[in-house]
Amino acid sequence: MKLVIGATGFLGSRVTRQLVESGEHVRVLVRATSNTRAIDDLDVERVVGDLFDSDALASAMSGCEVVYHCAVDARAWLTDGSVLDRTNVDGVRSVLDVAARADLRKFVFTSSIATIGRRPDAIVDETDEFNWHHEANDYIRSRVAGEDVALGYGRDGRVPVVALCVANTYGPGDYLPTPHGSFVAGAALGKLPFTVRGMRTESVGVDDAAAALRLAADKGRVGERYIIAESQIDLDEVVSIAAGIAGRREPRLVLHKPTMYAIGAVGSLRSRLTGATPKLSVQTVRLMHQMSQMDHRKAVRELGWEPAPVADAVRAGARFWLDLAARRTAAGAGPS
Repeated sequence: MKLVIGATGFLGSRVTRQLVESGEHVRVLVRATSNTRAIDDLDVERVVGDLFDSDALASAMSGCEVVYHCAVDARAWLTDGSVLDRTNVDGVRSVLDVAARADLRKFVFTSSIATIGRRPDAIVDETDEFNWHHEANDYIRSRVAGEDVALGYGRDGRVPVVALCVANTYGPGDYLPTPHGSFVAGAALGKLPFTVRGMRTESVGVDDAAAALRLAADKGRVGERYIIAESQIDLDEVVSIAAGIAGRREPRLVLHKPTMYAIGAVGSLRSRLTGATPKLSVQTVRLMHQMSQMDHRKAVRELGWEPAPVADAVRAGARFWLDLAARRTAAGAGPS
């Protein structure tokens, strides 16, 4: 039996789908209020509870050999760090406390490439420790702290934790969508008024990332972390690919890095003056391009991971949105 925590999210739902399609018996922990549309067609056992419900967690882990922890508060724009810490740090510790009493073979923890250190004009790997505290926002700090908690349990021998540092994910099933996935949806559906040039970030296909989590359950070394990033891709290229799949013209308005920072500065000022929480601030714009190029060869070497070009995942994501819009139109709900 395999347990997926965070199975209704983008990555978690794809992990769940791959497990079911491979013939595994799968259990998922879902909140009573969760939108489960990404897994409603899957034959899984559901346990209702949250990250702080120790009884539900114990019930969900009972008889399981592997836990995939994919529950993350990814709202990088939030300015109240306590909200992010609630899920990304305290929630991780709560789950691991229960896992320490379970008989698990592996606990696969979904971390972020943001926990990897930066080196100017250099390619970084898992040995590069986080080194940009002074530029990190509350979201990044929560991810670093969460990974530290998880790996601590692994290195102390309490829980067999393996951490996967996952890049921006693209592909089908991004119902929300994620912030970067919104560029795919907007370009495919003709609703994106502009494109952004000069914002390159490490990315990976969501199904390749899900495959990496599954591989880590069998081959990942306890207490280790693995970079799960295929390559860097510019948002302008993402938009171009998605628009091309839909047979649409790319947006004529192009925003460059200085313009994005200007918009971010306005958002940051508005936040200080009004207490509002803008999705674009100087810090969130910085996160769109500031990571160093990453080396994923450890995952290839130790896990046997073989990622496809992330551009393929962008194409699949665009097709997902076109298919979803067509289904909604056919059902009389109008286009997405």
